[in-house]
Amino acid sequence: MVIHYKCPSCGADMVFDSETGKLSCGSCGRKDNVEDFPKDFISHVFAEGETVEYHCKNCGAEVLTDADTTATTCSFCGAGVVLADRLSGNMAPAKVIPFKISKEKAMDAFKAWCKNGLLTPKGFMSADRVKSITGIYVPFWLYDLNAKAYVDATCTRVRTYSRGEYIFTETSYYDVHRSVDLNYIKVPADASEKMNDELMDKLEPYEYSELKDFNTPYLAGYIAEKYNYDAQQLLPRVKHRIDSYIDSYISSTITGYSTTSYKNKRIDTKQKQAYYTLFPVWMVCYDYKKSEHTFAMNGQTGKIVGKPPLSYQKIAAWFGGIASITWIVIKLIAWLIGGVF
Repeated sequence: MVIHYKCPSCGADMVFDSETGKLSCGSCGRKDNVEDFPKDFISHVFAEGETVEYHCKNCGAEVLTDADTTATTCSFCGAGVVLADRLSGNMAPAKVIPFKISKEKAMDAFKAWCKNGLLTPKGFMSADRVKSITGIYVPFWLYDLNAKAYVDATCTRVRTYSRGEYIFTETSYYDVHRSVDLNYIKVPADASEKMNDELMDKLEPYEYSELKDFNTPYLAGYIAEKYNYDAQQLLPRVKHRIDSYIDSYISSTITGYSTTSYKNKRIDTKQKQAYYTLFPVWMVCYDYKKSEHTFAMNGQTGKIVGKPPLSYQKIAAWFGGIASITWIVIKLIAWLIGGVF
């Protein structure tokens, strides 16, 4: 089933406005709260069985979508639609962080970011080769975890002292035991097979104070994906992700020793709860010298990640400048030392 949100005033298509946090009509300017939108103006169109084909209510065009898509826009008239059948049952998100940055502001921020690249080619910094910028709600799991860790270690304290002509080194050995109970709240993991995990991790952090209970109007006017991996499938990755934080905490409780050697360390991490959540991401495709570069922007905070091309000429000039400055400094130090002596 496909959902359209129609303006109660003029009947035009409505989309979610990231700046006001409301459904907005592009025709007459009317704005409605997401939670209060009148149900009489929500138009439903049933898709054709299990296929990924439907007919746009606005213009009647036939539109094909990816099987993982849960929200999209009509390629012919631009109407924002939500594929409700793919957001039901186990596929229904619990939470969503709405887009806070508009498409125009995202584009301006990306162009400014391009121009700040000190080692990027000059042509790249002009930022006039953006092929597309797309607002996507990416599926994530947020995990509440409990980790219990048990550690047995041998620690030493070394003391050096002198008596008469002799220097003594005294080493004391200690058996150290630790039992810690740690809770981690809302640890994120990207649940889409299409998205690069490293890229999605670098977009963090998101501000969880702006998490909302999921409501389909937030998706109107954007693309949204459903998860490909359930909470159990991604749990090992999340456990591995917090291991370093657990190790760091354990180390912080064992201080004042010269050395620490672990004899036994056992970490037992269990999932308390997992929330299926949609995070806002602007994806930017940038064409430079017949190759595409993909960048991502946190649709809530504006943080941009990606690998821009590098100018080898600028890199050579930069290292050449550093080498020249180093040579000058060495010569100056040598002259000063020579002048002293």
